[in-house]
Amino acid sequence: MDQLLTNFIRALRNADVRISTAETLDAFSTVQLVGYRDRQLLKDSLGLVLPKTPDEKAAFDTCFDQFFSFRERSPLPTSGEAPTADSSQPGNADAGGSGESQGQRTGQGEGANNSTQVAEGTSGAELLSGEMSAAQSALGQLLTRANTIEINMAISAAGQQVNVHEIELFTQKGVYTRRILEAMGHAELQQEIFTLTASDAIPDRHLAQDLGRRRDWLRERVRDHVEHQFLLHADVTGRRLRESLLRDLRLSTLEQRHHRLLQDLVQRMARKLVAAYSRRRKIFRRGQLHVPRTLRRNMKYDDAIFDLQWKSVKTDKPKVFAICDVSGSVANYARFMLMFLYSLEEVLPKVRSFAFSSDLGEVSDLFARNDIDDAIALALRQYGNGSTDYGQALADFRKLCLDDIDRRTTVIVLGDARNNYGDARTDVLKEIYDRARRVIWLNPEPRPMWNTGDSEMRHYSPYCHQVDECGTLTQLERVVSRLLQSQR
Repeated sequence: MDQLLTNFIRALRNADVRISTAETLDAFSTVQLVGYRDRQLLKDSLGLVLPKTPDEKAAFDTCFDQFFSFRERSPLPTSGEAPTADSSQPGNADAGGSGESQGQRTGQGEGANNSTQVAEGTSGAELLSGEMSAAQSALGQLLTRANTIEINMAISAAGQQVNVHEIELFTQKGVYTRRILEAMGHAELQQEIFTLTASDAIPDRHLAQDLGRRRDWLRERVRDHVEHQFLLHADVTGRRLRESLLRDLRLSTLEQRHHRLLQDLVQRMARKLVAAYSRRRKIFRRGQLHVPRTLRRNMKYDDAIFDLQWKSVKTDKPKVFAICDVSGSVANYARFMLMFLYSLEEVLPKVRSFAFSSDLGEVSDLFARNDIDDAIALALRQYGNGSTDYGQALADFRKLCLDDIDRRTTVIVLGDARNNYGDARTDVLKEIYDRARRVIWLNPEPRPMWNTGDSEMRHYSPYCHQVDECGTLTQLERVVSRLLQSQR
C-alpha cells in the first residue's frame, strides 16, 4: 500500500500539485489513520493534506478519481450466462492491445486454436445444463469467486509489479496490458482452459467456457486500468515534455500553432511566481514583534499570548515601466513578456507599458480596457509598423514620463537594440539610469550577436544595471523572478 500512495503522489506532482517531503509524510500518516476502505473518507482526508490552492484542489480531485477508480464497462459474467462466440478458446481475445500481430499474442498459436474446438455433436446448451468442475489455477479461482473488489486489487498489485505508472507512449498500452495479465497468471489460466476444452467430461468443458468468458472480461478490465494509467501519467508526461521543449526554444522560431499552449504555460508560470512571492512578501513585511503592544493587548487573557502585535513599516509599492520593441523582428518576445508582466498584477500592481517601433506610445490603457490577448494584439497593430528607431523611442519616453521615474521605479527595455544606424540617444538612457532604481535591458538575441551590424548594445549597456539575454521562456521566467525578489 505504501507503493500505491507513492504512485498517487507521483501522479499529483505530474499534474503540477506541489508536494513537499513533509507533506508526503503527512499523507502516509493520514492513510495509516483512515485506511483505504472508505474511498470518500480517504479522498477528503488527503484533500486536506496535499493540495494548497484552488487549482491544486481541482487537479487533486481529478487525479484521485482517475487513480482510485475503475470505469464500469461491463459486469463480471456469471456461470449461468450463455457463452460468447469462441469464448472457450484460449486465444480469442487480444490480451496485448494494439500494435501486436496475431502470432505474437500469448497462447494464440494455430495448434492451440485447432485443439480447443468443442467435441462434435455437443451443443452449448448441453454444456450449460450439467455440472461444472472447479478451477485449479490461481487466476481461475480468483475469477470464479466473482469478487470485483478482489479482482481490482489484484490488477492494481500486478500493475505496480510491472511499473505500469512508467508508461509514456500510446503504443505501450498493449505491452503493459500483456505484462499485467502475465503477472496475474494469464498463461496458467490459458493452459487450464486449453486442457479443460480438450477433456471428454462435460463439466470440464463447461468450466472452460465459463473461464473463457471471465478471461475476456478480465482483459477488458486490465485494458481499462492501463488506459487510466496512461491518462494519469503518460498524457501528463507528454504535455510536460512539450512544455519543457517550448520553454527552451527561442520565441522567434515558434509557430503560430504553439501560441495557445505557450499562453497557458506563461499564465501558469506567472501563477506560480505570484503564489511564491506573495507569500514571501507577507513574511518579509510582517516586521518585528512589538513586545510592549503585545503584552498590553493580552492583559485581558491573564498574560497568555493570544494576540501577537508586529512592528509594521509602511512600504510604497514598486513601479515597473516596460518599454517594448514591437517591430517584426522581436514582436513575439514582446507579446510574451507583456503577457507575463500583466499576469503578475497581484505582486506587480503598478505596471505601465510602452510600445514602439519608431514612435513610442503608452499602451497601459489597452490592458486596462481589454483582456491580455486583445490588448497585445492592439498594441502590436498600433505600434508595430515602422522602421525601428530606438533614439526616437527613448526621446518619446523621456517626454512622456521622465518626471514619474524615481528611486522606486524599475525600467525594463525589451529589444534587440538594432537601430538601423540611427542616433542611439544614449544621453536619454543615462538620464533614466540616474533617476531609476534599476534599468534592465532584455535582449532576445544570442549574446554572440550583440554588437554586430547595427546593434547599439555596446553603447546602451553602460547605462543599465542589468543586461540579460532573454530569448526563451525559461530565461524570461528567471529574469522576472529576480525582478520580483528585488522588489520586496
